[in-house]
Amino acid sequence: MPLAEGEWNLSYSSNGVHPAANFTFGTFRTGYYLLEPYEITYGDTDAGDTPMPREDGVRLGQDFRSQATITFEVGVDTVDDAADAHGRHGANLGAVSKMLQAWDAEAVRRRFATPAVLRTTQGGRARLFYGRPRRCAPAGSRLTRQGYTPVVATFTCLDDTAYDDVEQRLRVDLVPPPHYGLVGPLTTPLTMTGESGSRPTSDVTIGGTKPAWPVITIYGPISQPVCEVVGRWKASLNLTLGAGERVVIDPRPWVRTVLRNGSASVAGSLYRGSPRLADMRVPIGRQDFVLRGTDETGTAYMTVAWRDAYAYL
Repeated sequence: MPLAEGEWNLSYSSNGVHPAANFTFGTFRTGYYLLEPYEITYGDTDAGDTPMPREDGVRLGQDFRSQATITFEVGVDTVDDAADAHGRHGANLGAVSKMLQAWDAEAVRRRFATPAVLRTTQGGRARLFYGRPRRCAPAGSRLTRQGYTPVVATFTCLDDTAYDDVEQRLRVDLVPPPHYGLVGPLTTPLTMTGESGSRPTSDVTIGGTKPAWPVITIYGPISQPVCEVVGRWKASLNLTLGAGERVVIDPRPWVRTVLRNGSASVAGSLYRGSPRLADMRVPIGRQDFVLRGTDETGTAYMTVAWRDAYAYL
């Protein structure tokens, strides 16, 4: 169900005995409304500057951005949930407990490199952040007995990027589309110009304001598969996939794996000419994806999934 304008949703999967979360807040209808506008703060840049020896100034180096933190001031309101103060008090304690349980996030914080997802709709733009809920502090208030408690909560993102809530997906086949030949009548001399269309390419437009992270899945049967972003980079694998097998190249910072059939790591099968996973981003604008390899059946294909990335909402 899509979020209403101004709403936020925190979600993550269960892990053993630790429950999942699907907690929506931010508007009056949810019972958890924002007392003040949300605040997105960005950490300091890790500057790689080094002092110049025996002279003024510095030599500029590589700089790295820190992650973003989103802060919420939430009013937990159960004033209308009961007719008397005793009932309102009990309902409010339960509502605060529900929020703290979602923010506790034990299902993800006990797992390495596993983020929670924070979604929102602002100005008609559906966005999401990857990270983990951190601080969640209910204020000590006399109003709690009347059904109202203010809570301050923070969510620490993995990076400083907002992603489109809609994941886009592209299929690229190994075999080129059918070619039905020339259509007459023809006249001499017969000439043809332009580039060859023998390479099966698929064109997409990457939106947003920042390069996107692609998740590449190659399906067998195929030997020596290659995924190429034309004019940018290509990832080549020294392996053979049988029918029904697949390999997933996931360069996203919170994943960074190359898995065969969802379990076995084959990151060592990447050729030296392939870029590092950290460099497998796709620039904004029109891009062409190509699948290469050897497949006698002509049924191999790959899918590329991505979310447009934004510097802000």
